[in-house]
Amino acid sequence: MSQNENLQQSLTPTLLWGLGVGYVISGMYFGWNFGLEKGGTLGMAVATGLAVVMYVCFTLGYAELACAIPKAGGVFDYATRALGRDWGFMAGIAQVFEFVLAPPAIAVGIGAHVNLFFPELPPTYAAFSAYVLFTMLNVIGVKLAATFELLITFLAVAGLIIFAGATYNQISISHLTSNALPNGWAGVWAAIPFSIWFFLGIEGLANAAEESQNPQRDLIRGFASAMTTLVVLCAFTFICSVGVGGWEAVVYKADGTTSDSPLPLALARLVGDDTPLYFAVIVFGLFGLVASFHGLLMAAGRATFEMGRIGHFPKILGQVHAKFKTPTNALVGNMLVGVLILLSNTAAEIIILSVLGALTLYCFGSISVLQLRRKAPGLKRPFLSPAYPFVPLCALTLSSVALVAVAVSNPLLTGYYVGALVLAFVLYKFSNREKE
Repeated sequence: MSQNENLQQSLTPTLLWGLGVGYVISGMYFGWNFGLEKGGTLGMAVATGLAVVMYVCFTLGYAELACAIPKAGGVFDYATRALGRDWGFMAGIAQVFEFVLAPPAIAVGIGAHVNLFFPELPPTYAAFSAYVLFTMLNVIGVKLAATFELLITFLAVAGLIIFAGATYNQISISHLTSNALPNGWAGVWAAIPFSIWFFLGIEGLANAAEESQNPQRDLIRGFASAMTTLVVLCAFTFICSVGVGGWEAVVYKADGTTSDSPLPLALARLVGDDTPLYFAVIVFGLFGLVASFHGLLMAAGRATFEMGRIGHFPKILGQVHAKFKTPTNALVGNMLVGVLILLSNTAAEIIILSVLGALTLYCFGSISVLQLRRKAPGLKRPFLSPAYPFVPLCALTLSSVALVAVAVSNPLLTGYYVGALVLAFVLYKFSNREKE
């Protein structure tokens, strides 16, 4: 039974760090290596450097918004206040697009990792099972879900540290520089969506604001500590993976097809594929995928819940379970959509669609920082983005450039994305007219 109530406030700074890192950490274990095929080592490195600058600037501005307007809707609430209902709706749809599409892409990675242990088990079965299991865990309660997220995130971080320790002494400059720019500088633009995958999802931390014990104080701590952790892990993972055998070694399997498991590919070159260390990295990689999958299910549930609560989605999605105090209907609805998406796309395509939603969110978030500083100077802001207006302008510029680059490199998928946004907006306007 569900009813309209407030979400439970039970998240501590440590749990918020676990969520922030957990949302993202699967990007260290899979997905980013597709960018190497597009840009090579140098092209991917440049794209990743731009992504780091963009995310640092964006999270500083987004933390300001999250502390000032601690609502579960995240960018939907910020853009609505800054830009009005129509633009707020578009920002909210982009956010839902990102958070609902990212989990299916990660589920593909989960299936691929499980298949390494159980070759007879089709990867799709493992992906479906993950959806059901972790949606139910999210339904039971946010504190239990966040505590599990913290534990699994610690294990995933430990796995990356173990991988770096095992490969660091084997890094070769020749491997890092060989065929470093196979498609010229155009490869940098094609690699951008996969460099963003290293960090995509950290913005979901803002959607936990209503469930934080002290959002005005704790959210900035969560953003800062999580982003610092992720930048360090990204650098080690990229260099150690490519440095042991060249970028081709973490993109292509023996049969020439692309791999969803770059770290095991790199490690197998050093220790073989039948050693305890090799299997340990696979297990830790699975932990990383589960951490992001589970965490993004949480964020997606809150984003959909807020759209339902405000009336932009069916009201049933905006209800809180009477016993568990979680957005049960939104979580289950997202699961059904995610399972359908699993049946229709590859991981690389889903990643690109999710990135398009994320970059749209980043543009709206950065614009909201600038607009609210002008429109609502008296708004209580427990945290102020430093170097204003340079930081939000930098985030807006890089997000816009990245959005154009992804769109130009993927015109068909961009067409699907834009079409979905237009359709959603038309239905929204028609619905509002009917209510009037």
